[in-house]
Amino acid sequence: QVQLRESGGGLVQAGDSLRLSCVASERPSKTYAMGWFRQAPGKEREFVAAIRWTATSTYYAESVKGRFTISRDNAKNTLYLQMNNLRPEDTAAYYCAGKIGGGNIYLITQYGYWGQGTQVTVSS
Repeated sequence: QVQLRESGGGLVQAGDSLRLSCVASERPSKTYAMGWFRQAPGKEREFVAAIRWTATSTYYAESVKGRFTISRDNAKNTLYLQMNNLRPEDTAAYYCAGKIGGGNIYLITQYGYWGQGTQVTVSS
């Protein structure tokens, strides 16, 4: 099974930017889409953004539209999340995940493999 490893998290101030990366151990040839999710302390894991692996379609949660950009580099088997104008409410552990097959791209249950996460903390 494909292994995912996130990196790029850290402690920043409100208004700053970060770029998260997620490297896959091998080419995710059967993957329909890749996504980013986040989980804040005491809250459920939530959808942030997703991208089709072989198409250009992107999907975002309303809370991050206009601030976050998801992208991928197929040659490097890498998924990115560019996060601009960060807010304290963006503080969470961020996870990348892979989705095999169609279905609702926003649903966490549609994703079959996950990374270990990277922490993003935004101070006010």
